[in-house]
Amino acid sequence: MLTLFLLICFGASVLGSICGIGGGIIIKPLLDAFGVLDAATVSFLSGVTVLSMTAYSVVKNKEGGEPRVDKKTGFLLAAGAASGGAAGKKVFSLVLLYYKNADKLGLIQAVCLLAVTVGTLFYTLKKERIRTMHVTDPALCFGIGFALGMVSSFLGIGGGPLNLVVLFFFFSLSAKSAAKSSLYIIFFSQCTSLVLTFLGGEIPQFELSLLFVMILGGIGGGAVGRFLNRRISEKAVGRLFIMVMSFMILISTYNIVKFKG
Repeated sequence: MLTLFLLICFGASVLGSICGIGGGIIIKPLLDAFGVLDAATVSFLSGVTVLSMTAYSVVKNKEGGEPRVDKKTGFLLAAGAASGGAAGKKVFSLVLLYYKNADKLGLIQAVCLLAVTVGTLFYTLKKERIRTMHVTDPALCFGIGFALGMVSSFLGIGGGPLNLVVLFFFFSLSAKSAAKSSLYIIFFSQCTSLVLTFLGGEIPQFELSLLFVMILGGIGGGAVGRFLNRRISEKAVGRLFIMVMSFMILISTYNIVKFKG
């Protein structure tokens, strides 16, 4: 099982780093599909993996001075994402407490993830016809970060494709710049969510070896993904993103059927 977790986390983090989707959108539904752990445990482990990958990528991108949104906007998005991460964690806890059933939680997450993925794919295919914006208002930037952080934390996916669509539309970023900015937002939202999980004593039961393997896969995948991102074209990044979204629609649909049954 450790090998399976390592391969999923490494491969997802490679794709997540290249496309800026964090990897969690692949890790979470894939592990749900295999059914080896309950939804709450998968969410936690996926969040830790995403945090490790994005932490590595954010540090390396900063060292390299690679482009993303400007510093002021980036700070506001990050602050909003941190606040949203706390809100998303609270919603997650309330839903789990209300249903007292991990499968119900998994079903809700799968439905939300499917909606996000379908909407993202539709926008991506039509984005050439959609006029984008150049948002600079501080309150709106913070609000956008908050919304992204909340979704990221609740779904345990790191925000992923939704981040990219929002960055494309509201800030008119290129695919590569949006990917780097997305990882920046994901880092802060996941960091806040996991800190609150620790402080609240809500850490699920799992084998510690799984956590180490997933972190290793996250950092290793982030390193390889960053290397590849710098060597492929914007067009290739866009095509890879569409392929990943199409695959995730199938996995999310499968998970909805699985959790309903």
